Amino acid sequence: MHRRCNYFQLHLCFLYAIVYTWGEFVLGQKEKLIAKLKASSKSFTFNEAETLLGYFSYYRSNKGKTSGSRIMFVSDVYKTKILLHKPHPRKELLEYQIKQLIEQLEQEGLL
Repeated sequence: MHRRCNYFQLHLCFLYAIVYTWGEFVLGQKEKLIAKLKASSKSFTFNEAETLLGYFSYYRSNKGKTSGSRIMFVSDVYKTKILLHKPHPRKELLEYQIKQLIEQLEQEGLL
């Protein structure tokens, strides 16, 4: 019985370590993306914007087959929409898109 308790406790400690590490990883990634966005880096990509918006409970909602490169991100939590044009052929957002994204996230109190 004594060995079983130690085995069980060991697994609980292991699971806690995994959950804690994953939480630190997610928090670290989110903070890194926010810092990169605020630096107005010209290398901030559309995929990074999509990942960051996902951390803030926004999900991608294509506006239909005829929407082209216009992508809408919707948040049921904040009851807001953010419209971005997916850049092509490049991956990086343009400077005005980065500024608009920062302004919209600041209006929601997320930055």
